Amino acid sequence: MPPIGEAHVLIMATNRFEESELFGPREILLERGAKVTVASLSLDEILGTVHDEPGKTIKPDILIKDATAADYDALLLPGGVGNPDQLRMHEDAIGLIREFANTEKPVAAICHGPWLLVEADLLRGKQATSWPSIRTDLKNAGANVVDEAAVLFAHGFLSQLAARDQQEESRRHWLNALSQRFDRSITKNHAPDIAQLIHTLFKPKPLH
Repeated sequence: MPPIGEAHVLIMATNRFEESELFGPREILLERGAKVTVASLSLDEILGTVHDEPGKTIKPDILIKDATAADYDALLLPGGVGNPDQLRMHEDAIGLIREFANTEKPVAAICHGPWLLVEADLLRGKQATSWPSIRTDLKNAGANVVDEAAVLFAHGFLSQLAARDQQEESRRHWLNALSQRFDRSITKNHAPDIAQLIHTLFKPKPLH
């Protein structure tokens, strides 16, 4: 994994993604100098949601079918209910997730995003977390489901973003997971920068 300022991160999403789980990470990654590409099922603008209400739109940069893991350093899968529910029906999307996993590149799945990892059969025998309403799906897919703010699995992270009033706990889990993942793959000089990125990136926002 390169330093974040040299990284190229792919965000995969379609309509009804959770707004903060796409725009928040994208903004911070761009601020840190990373290149960010958004892939979707078409090149039409896709609609975000804020707690099921319509939110911002964004125009994808590339079709999922044209994306390959070789061109990116990490994959981010935002949540939202409708977004992963649609994507898991498309083999191009699931195949791309498997490609990232098979090449040992980091995958971050937020909230309902782990539905896609279930479809890709990547959680069998792994510790996992998610938004509470889909934990039975993770368990049925062979995951060891835990009630944690964030979990390290293989070459990626899972975050439930459910404990929105427990920000310190969430940050601690993310930093612990981060140290396990990146201390083995990048130099110590880069670790604080990426730790701070993840600290900010996945910090739960209060409900309004």
